[in-house]
Amino acid sequence: MTSGTTSATECILLLGGSFDPVHNAHVALANHFIDLIRPNSLRVIPAGNPWQKGSLHASPDDRVAMVERAFSDCKVPVHIDRQEIVRDNATYTIDTLKALRAELGPAVSLAFLIGADQLQHLNTWQGWDELFSYAHLCAASRPGFATDATHVPAEVSAAFAQRAGTPDQIRQTASGLSFVATDLSVDISATAIRAALHRGDHAIPQLPPRVLDYIEQHHLYRS
Repeated sequence: MTSGTTSATECILLLGGSFDPVHNAHVALANHFIDLIRPNSLRVIPAGNPWQKGSLHASPDDRVAMVERAFSDCKVPVHIDRQEIVRDNATYTIDTLKALRAELGPAVSLAFLIGADQLQHLNTWQGWDELFSYAHLCAASRPGFATDATHVPAEVSAAFAQRAGTPDQIRQTASGLSFVATDLSVDISATAIRAALHRGDHAIPQLPPRVLDYIEQHHLYRS
């Protein structure tokens, strides 16, 4: 484990998700925190077997290919991390962060990005209160998902309030801080996107054009 007082040698943003498919809200979330924190790089982590979701619709290789296309113009270098895909067991964020910390060492700032909808049930995640030992947690709001104490579980709200830091502090220290951005308003449903693709829609502005091209070329989400 690492301490928030450890001086960071570099900063890496971490963005996990099923990316089934990856859409503009994922890209907006990453870009928002890239502008705020100014990291050295972004590591995108497609889920393998997310324990709180049902079966995924696209294959791991297709989801990785879509992520590569969605972030091809990113402002910082992007690394696609397949560790959750190659796991045989259920995917837990705490295990991913432990593995990343073991790989990258104690002197790297790791900032794990989540949406406000995830913040609202963070206390149901496996070992959620240990996450701060391995990374910073950065959340962004979206329409219909308030981040104040009346909508977030009391223990999560208290943890975020106690650990609140600035973007500069997150970039300069290894772990242990929280940050909530309330000025990001992007509301996109992957379920609605898949339904539109299943209907054969060809104009889906919620998808990066290169991702939509890939989906159409490989006939994804048609059945």
